[in-house]
Amino acid sequence: MNKQYQSLFEDFTFKSGVRLKNRVLMAPMTNFASDDDGMVTDEELAYYKERAGGVGALVTAVAYVTPGGKGFVNEISAASDATIPSLRKLADTIKGEGAKAILQIFHAGRMAPPELLPDNQPTSASAVAPLRPDALVPRELEDQEIKSIINDFAQATRRAIEAGFDGVEIHGANTYLIQQFFSPHSNRRTDQWGGTLEKRMTFPLAVIDAVKQSVSEHANEPFIVGYRLSPEEAENPGITIDDTLAFADELSKQDLDYLHISVQDFWQGSMRDDEDKKSRILKIHERIGDQLPIIGVGSLYSAEDVKSAIDTGVPLIALGRELIVDPKWVEKLESGEEDAIQTTLTKADQERLVVPNTLWQAITNTPGWFPVVDK
Repeated sequence: MNKQYQSLFEDFTFKSGVRLKNRVLMAPMTNFASDDDGMVTDEELAYYKERAGGVGALVTAVAYVTPGGKGFVNEISAASDATIPSLRKLADTIKGEGAKAILQIFHAGRMAPPELLPDNQPTSASAVAPLRPDALVPRELEDQEIKSIINDFAQATRRAIEAGFDGVEIHGANTYLIQQFFSPHSNRRTDQWGGTLEKRMTFPLAVIDAVKQSVSEHANEPFIVGYRLSPEEAENPGITIDDTLAFADELSKQDLDYLHISVQDFWQGSMRDDEDKKSRILKIHERIGDQLPIIGVGSLYSAEDVKSAIDTGVPLIALGRELIVDPKWVEKLESGEEDAIQTTLTKADQERLVVPNTLWQAITNTPGWFPVVDK
C-alpha cells in the first residue's frame, strides 16, 4: 500500500462497540433487484458479494418497513417476519466477504409511487404534494398512523437483528417520510408533530428512540444505529442549513453511532444560497463531529479524491457509484494498485461488474448519471 493512503485503512470503533476494519463504506444505492414481494434474489446477492470484500461496512439499498411506505419497484422488504430468511441471506452474504452489514430502513411517504401501494394513496406529514410533475397530493397521516409507523421502524430493526445484520441506518434523507416531517415544505401540521422547528424534529427523534429501544430489547451483541440526512432543500419553504445544524445538535445527543450526510458532491456548497460555497458535510462535521462521527460521501472517484476528503477530519467515507464502476476499488488501493482503479464503464461491462439487469438499464440509459464511455 502507498503510505499516503494509510489513514483510510485504520480501523474505527463505533460508540456501540462495533469495529470496522477500515474507514471506507459502501453507500446505500437502490438496485431494483428484489422480487415482487421484496425478497432478495440471487442476482442481488451476487451484486453485493462482489462489492463486500474491501469495504469496512456495506449499507444496503433501502428496505421498506411497511407496505404503505414502499418507494421503488423491486425494493427490499423488512415489513414482515416472512422477510427474515431473505434478509438473513443478504446479511450472511455481506458478512461472509468481510464487511459489516448495515440495513437501511425507510418509509417513502409522499414520494411513494401510488401503483406500488396497497391502496394507491401516498401519505405524508401533511396534504402537500412534492414539487414535481403530476405528483399526487398525499393524505395527511393521523396521529395513530404516525405511531404505528414509528413501531414499524422498531419491528424492522428487530428483523434486521434476527437476520444477523450488524446495524441499521435510519433513512432520514432524500425527501422521504422522515425528512418530510422535518421539512417546513411538507409538514404544515399544528399538533405535536409539526409547527415549530422543534416539533418538526419530533417524528425523526421518535423513530430513533423506537429503533434504539428495539436494539436494547433484541440485540445480544453490539449493534450499529446510524442516521442519514439531507442538509438542505431547494423548496421554499424548505430545510435550511441552520435548521439542519440545530437538528444535528439534537442528533448528537441521541447516542447514535454515526450521521451520514447525503449530498451529490462532498465539496458541494449550498443549494439555496449561491454565495455559500462551504461544503455542507464540513459545516456539519465542524458543528458536531467531536460528538457524533460523520460519514462523508459524494463524487469521490479516485484515491486522491478520497484522501482529500478524509484529510478534512471527517472520519468515514462512503463510496457509491465508484463501487459500481469498480467493485474492487478498496482492494486495489490496499494492495498498492490505485492506478488500476477504474473510473469509467462501457455498455458491455454488465457481466464483468455483476450488476442487476434493471439497475444496469438505468445506468446505461440515464445520461450523465454514470461515467459511461464507448470503450
